[in-house]
Amino acid sequence: MKTLLKRTVFVALLLNSLHAHGQLDKIPEPPSIDSKSFALIDFASGDLLAGKDPDARIEPASITKVMTTYIAFDEIKRGRLHYDDEALISEKAWRQGIDSSESRMFLDVGSRVKIIDLLRGIIIASGNDASIALSEHIAGSESAFAELMNQYAAKLGMKNTHFVDASGLPDPDHYTTARDLAMLGRALIRDFPEDYKIYSEREFKYKIARPQQNRNGLLVKDSSVDGIKTGHTNAAGYCLLSSSVRNGRRLISAVMGAKTWAYREQASLELLNYGFRFYEMVPLLGPGKPVATIPAYKGEQDSVQVGTLQPVSLSLPRGAKDRVQMVPRVTTQAVAPIEPGQVVGTIAISLDGKLIRQEPLVALTAVPEGGLFTRAVDTVRLWWAGGE
Repeated sequence: MKTLLKRTVFVALLLNSLHAHGQLDKIPEPPSIDSKSFALIDFASGDLLAGKDPDARIEPASITKVMTTYIAFDEIKRGRLHYDDEALISEKAWRQGIDSSESRMFLDVGSRVKIIDLLRGIIIASGNDASIALSEHIAGSESAFAELMNQYAAKLGMKNTHFVDASGLPDPDHYTTARDLAMLGRALIRDFPEDYKIYSEREFKYKIARPQQNRNGLLVKDSSVDGIKTGHTNAAGYCLLSSSVRNGRRLISAVMGAKTWAYREQASLELLNYGFRFYEMVPLLGPGKPVATIPAYKGEQDSVQVGTLQPVSLSLPRGAKDRVQMVPRVTTQAVAPIEPGQVVGTIAISLDGKLIRQEPLVALTAVPEGGLFTRAVDTVRLWWAGGE
């Protein structure tokens, strides 16, 4: 371990030196990960930084439970569910716990269990019994809950995902992709930052003598990792959806179908280290960063600055900022009264000549309507310009 740490420090110092002296013109290729697929995304922008078959169909195994908890957190946020509410444990939930002895919370049939305990049983102990109990409490049955899961998946933009159960048991119609799971992890952290903290808890004790340990070993190995979920079945292999925050920046990785639990952790750390080392968040647009000034007609001012009202940042390879091009394209004449946010065209953002993002081009400030004479003159100007 000490030798590996020394090598890591040496490589980091060498790379910093190369960057400082302008000798690193092209970043290395992503790590070669021995898995079915993987995806590494930036939390703030959602940009895919690295991937291997990120849109290939795979089985999510117990990472399915991230969606189960996402729905529960949303119900809590909307006031339709509370941490102190109690769920009645059905025979189906209890029996599932017995049938999957390694993934259970040890619930008793007919007992009542608080929602917060079920959530910890799902997140920390990866309890299949807890997942079914929670799904039945929220939707009445696990099959009805699966319909909810698919509605949420569609809303979150998980285009290649379909769920049939709340815990991730093998089924040919239960599938997703590494990219979709990374997007789900991003949504979970973005939408429920306080509830998400449960994913960083190391252990959970319910009934049994010894507490169950969180199966995400990266919580112990790397202090920057604060979640999120492991998964394993014979068909799916060893899977890990993980998130790390370093120097205020968060990355999310999904490694799917590794051969061992130890390798899924190693591979996840390799991806996270790669992303933090070789990519940086670059703020490009926002209300204080106009990209152009265009004519304004029939207003108190004869021009208006345009850009985006919302900040736009991209995760770019280190040193690539100067190779970014932003080309505004005005498609609509700006005629007063003009409100901030009024769309007048698009902004094309390219890196090395390749289009990577397109954003609406909007007015950054208001332009009140001008006087009668101004409006009359500008009517003629617009006519000559072909705009009216």
